[in-house]
Amino acid sequence: MLMEMSHTEIAPGKVVITLAGKLMMGLESEKIVTLVEDLLRQGKRTIIFDLSGVVAIDSTGIGRFISSYNKVGAVGGDLRMAGATGHVFQTFHVSLLDTVFRFFPSVEAASQV
Repeated sequence: MLMEMSHTEIAPGKVVITLAGKLMMGLESEKIVTLVEDLLRQGKRTIIFDLSGVVAIDSTGIGRFISSYNKVGAVGGDLRMAGATGHVFQTFHVSLLDTVFRFFPSVEAASQV
């Protein structure tokens, strides 16, 4: 299953990017960074990644989030992770990135902050 991606603005300046499938090495996952750059250019400053549909992630996938985090931070924005469980969350935890990214159990919880 390739990566699927969609996004929705849930409040002014606040966007949920929903990801599903495998976030792996390759051009497919580069679309994450491109979308974040486009949203930032449009003035969106709060980006919530819905990871509940992600079934696998590798170091390249993690790298896409690090790149996005740096871009969002550079404009004073806020990046949040929602719905990561099992292997996906463990991948962030093992690399200590769960101390860098803010994780929430659901998009709803992430959007309340």
